[in-house]
Amino acid sequence: MSAADLEQDSDCLDTWFSSWLWPISLFNGILDPDNEEIKYYYPTCDLVTGPDIIFFWVARMIMAGYEYRGKMPFKHVYFTGIVRDKLGRKMSKSLGNSPDPLNLIDKYGADGVRMGMMLSAPAGNDILFDESLCEQGRNFNNKIWNAFRLVKGWSVSDGEQPEANKIAVKWFEAKLRQTSQEVDDLFSKYRISEALMTVYRLFWDEFSSWYLEMVKPAYGQPIDTATYNATLSFFENLLKMLHPFMPFITEELWQHIYERKDGESIMRVKLEIPVPTADDLRLISDIENVKQVVAGVRTVRNQKNIPNKDAMKLQAIGENSLSQYDSVVSKMANLSSIDVVTEKDSTSAAFMVGTLEYAVPLGDMIDIDAEIEKQEAQLKHLEGFLAGVKKKLSNERFVANAPEAVVALERKKQSDSEEKIAALKDSIASLKQKKQ
Repeated sequence: MSAADLEQDSDCLDTWFSSWLWPISLFNGILDPDNEEIKYYYPTCDLVTGPDIIFFWVARMIMAGYEYRGKMPFKHVYFTGIVRDKLGRKMSKSLGNSPDPLNLIDKYGADGVRMGMMLSAPAGNDILFDESLCEQGRNFNNKIWNAFRLVKGWSVSDGEQPEANKIAVKWFEAKLRQTSQEVDDLFSKYRISEALMTVYRLFWDEFSSWYLEMVKPAYGQPIDTATYNATLSFFENLLKMLHPFMPFITEELWQHIYERKDGESIMRVKLEIPVPTADDLRLISDIENVKQVVAGVRTVRNQKNIPNKDAMKLQAIGENSLSQYDSVVSKMANLSSIDVVTEKDSTSAAFMVGTLEYAVPLGDMIDIDAEIEKQEAQLKHLEGFLAGVKKKLSNERFVANAPEAVVALERKKQSDSEEKIAALKDSIASLKQKKQ
């Protein structure tokens, strides 16, 4: 068979005919092939489309591009995921399994729907639609709005900037630089949903949960001007980072952070954040340890039912390598003092942050009888666990036949348990002595 034997079916209509010429016809490139618009815009960089029309549209646009322009019409193709229902079926009109997007927007807001969908669609994977995703998006919108109300509700004074606030501002500036670099890298790799999640964590975890708590003034007190101005600047940059994903709330709040002129829009401003320095990365690492110290104290409070309003002492055993951040730790954990000691108090609750050991002296804040009972129960459990480990290690067949790594792990369990048992026995003895 030759080309001369091929014949077009007279009853066949190519419904994609106009579509596959789109990159060219959009700029009148067929009728006026040398006009300024098509010379400027063709070829473009990126095409965004679904994987189900690769042959119908994408491949045909490429063929038409080479035929009529001698060039491929685009450099990259980003395939979005197909939205499916909970049964894995493609959403379609014929199946009637697609929710009305206008109803979703009425319920969760346009930004909430956008965010929920993007979070669930990493790198072109199919989306198993669930309304809870849109609800998550709406909740994040509320988080942003409430943070804005908190900051704009502060009164401001010209007082001196507290040391804790200085550290917090310097740290979040470093964190903002680090995250901006990460987002730029993700965008360059078309990891859109991951970029959104990165900014999401920056706003929710770092900005709202840590930074604002670090700088928040005491009830009824003003915040210093330097910290307030820095906080507004951070908020503005966060809105810029979120704008591609959540255009409506970010535009609205951007208009209210500072006074704007008519016609100004967040869409027309650049996001310019420097790359992090080595000092920035060291500071970020230090603050991560500071967070763990604060979390350790809060855990002790929860375990011992000590109210947050009651100031506590903190002991650093041997050294306090994070002493330059004491002001932050004291404010976040409500501490009256942080002292370096050689031995921890007998009534203290201890915790580790890496290789650093800390203890919270409890004194009269605990029920000694209840604490003795609790520690004796822990001791009994550990002694039973240790007996089981020793029995396993005393089995010559196990030691001879088990992999070396497994035997080594069991020996480590033994040594760790013996250390914990010794510490518990000392603690119980001290508590009983204190009771006398």
